[in-house]
Amino acid sequence: MKYAVYQMNLIVGNPQENREKVSSWINETMEKEKPDVLVLPEMWNTGFTLAELDKLSDEDNEPTQSLLQKLAKQHHVNIVGGSIANKKEGKIYNTSLVINREGSVVHRYDKIHLVPMLNEHKYLTGGTNQIETFELEGIKMGVIICYDLRFPELARKLALEGAQILHVVAEWPLVRKNHWKYLQLARAIENQMFIVSSNITGSNDTETFAGTSMIIDPWGDVIKVGSEVKEETLIATLDLDAVPKIRESVPVFSSRVPKLY
Repeated sequence: MKYAVYQMNLIVGNPQENREKVSSWINETMEKEKPDVLVLPEMWNTGFTLAELDKLSDEDNEPTQSLLQKLAKQHHVNIVGGSIANKKEGKIYNTSLVINREGSVVHRYDKIHLVPMLNEHKYLTGGTNQIETFELEGIKMGVIICYDLRFPELARKLALEGAQILHVVAEWPLVRKNHWKYLQLARAIENQMFIVSSNITGSNDTETFAGTSMIIDPWGDVIKVGSEVKEETLIATLDLDAVPKIRESVPVFSSRVPKLY
């Protein structure tokens, strides 16, 4: 399964320009690389302009959802659409969208864990639905958003449900770059799954972001890694036969004794 990950330098506070930028990236990437799956970063429509989200956010996933559906269908490609600032019933959520080749939305997820260091709870509402797997091309997968990476229970739940790939979409800051790197490696190794992450680059008024998007195999080996500073596209083909082989060779899941912990 061939992946293309967009390590994006987004335009803070300008959803229309960001949608145009993502559209151009998708068109160019599909022409050059023809991947099976495209991956976008967190809150790419607005960036973390928290105080302005009430006027900048999508409403019930629109217009971003329709745009991604159109592009997925046009290019016959699966899109893990990162996440967007999204208003529904008067509350603002950090919402991930996953769209298949036919342009159908196969998964939505509202970020559960809000970042206390950024006072996200003052502007955003945390998701209340349990995290779940979804399927693309018959492969079980999951998606989590940025701060969620610090909570290993999410990745383990998805792995126990059969997920072979975990997507991590983020706006992770440079000051905590080591955490970003090592938490991803840990999730890959402990759950014996591929990790595919998309982070942003650049900076806003308060943060410089870490870039360093990664594609990691279920043995914990890094297949691809982005730079800290530049916008780029990561391309890799995942050998999904590796997941059952590694889970058989080191049988972590059958060795669990959950009644004792």
